[in-house]
Amino acid sequence: MTFRITTLTPTGTLGYGFESEALRRGLEMAPDVIAVDAGSTDPGPYYLGSNEPLVSEYSIRRELEELVAAARKRNIPLIVGSAGGAGTKVQVNQVAQIVRDIAQSAGLHFRLATIYADIDIERAKVALRRNEIVDFEAGFALTEEHLDTTTSLVAQMGHEPICAALDKGADVIIAGRSCDDLAIAAYAIWRGADPARAIHMGKILECGAFSAEPFGMDVMVGILEDDYFILEPGSPRRRASVKSVAAHSLYEREHPYAQDGPGHRADLSHCTFEQISERQVRVRGAVLQTTDYYIKLEGARRVGSRSIAIAGIRCPTAIERIDQILDDVREQTLRYFEGRKFSLNFHVYGRNGVMKSLEVEKDPRPHELGLVIDVVAPNEEEAHSICHNVSGRLLHHHYPGMKNTAGNLAFPYSPSDLDVGAVYEFSVYHLMKVKSALEMFPIHVEEI
Repeated sequence: MTFRITTLTPTGTLGYGFESEALRRGLEMAPDVIAVDAGSTDPGPYYLGSNEPLVSEYSIRRELEELVAAARKRNIPLIVGSAGGAGTKVQVNQVAQIVRDIAQSAGLHFRLATIYADIDIERAKVALRRNEIVDFEAGFALTEEHLDTTTSLVAQMGHEPICAALDKGADVIIAGRSCDDLAIAAYAIWRGADPARAIHMGKILECGAFSAEPFGMDVMVGILEDDYFILEPGSPRRRASVKSVAAHSLYEREHPYAQDGPGHRADLSHCTFEQISERQVRVRGAVLQTTDYYIKLEGARRVGSRSIAIAGIRCPTAIERIDQILDDVREQTLRYFEGRKFSLNFHVYGRNGVMKSLEVEKDPRPHELGLVIDVVAPNEEEAHSICHNVSGRLLHHHYPGMKNTAGNLAFPYSPSDLDVGAVYEFSVYHLMKVKSALEMFPIHVEEI
């Protein structure tokens, strides 16, 4: 009998949307599991440090209502990885409560598993003293001081804790911070699929229909068989192509042919991609190599509060001298607030606003610029006062060649100075060696 596991991934991030018709068509392909990623470090450290959800409760609830109902109707598991965005215990509990509310409203009964990924600071210190922590992408060696200032610390779990929850009979799994691909691959591996192929398929599925043409946050289905897997989008308006699937195999990877994870490396150097129908691609060839078992730590610490002001500049003489104007105002601000600890950044859009000094396109002088004044200080009051001082100073700053006295900036909002809130930075972005894949990830199962 041919081995066959079908995985449906409804979207690239839970709460980012999918077409109900695409979900309906995907469900017609008889999936064995619905698995979706819900988080990332792409939005920065704020959601980890603050425990605020990446996506609104409204969006999470709306999509989970469809997904929970679809999974229970078909008696298949629903797996959510990196719940809430950063996958902290607070966020896992928030998403789990939404699931409980949905179950109560719909009269559903099932086993709900929550898997936590928070790491105790003292446990990390022990690993540090044992030289069991190495740099990943932080660019600095971790110290106990970094850990002492860390407000939230999680680790990316592999597939093993999710498989352990399935062993416990879980029907719905809300997991903390997870390796994106392994949250998708876990069920197939649990059922006995070749881990290399399951992980490669999980890597491509994790962003939903981003591996289709046209790409988008939508439904993607993977069918894993004996020695290959097939990819097909749920929406008939999309198609999987060799180009789109192969390209997504390269997505977010340091090496084009190596996909690293806790305890393994997937070697993709001999993979083949074959168009087998207008909308389907077949993939073969991934091989798994075992490595020491390290988990990736992600930690955040608060560094202050941010206030910003947004303005437009239309005056041609101000645009021509913008660099000197900003340098002058920066120098004046530093003198005025001498002794205060803060950072001041100017983001000039319309001229190197995105790439800054790395910009290769040297365009002629634009007719208008957008300016963001960005101040970070120890507290909101200081950030606001400094930002307001800078915006007012720029508004009336005199410079050589100035022809108007009515103001250099056009503000789209009143008040012009906006308090953004707490600012966090990554304090930990390292790998920690562990004794087992389950050591750091407690599992709780309850009857709903």
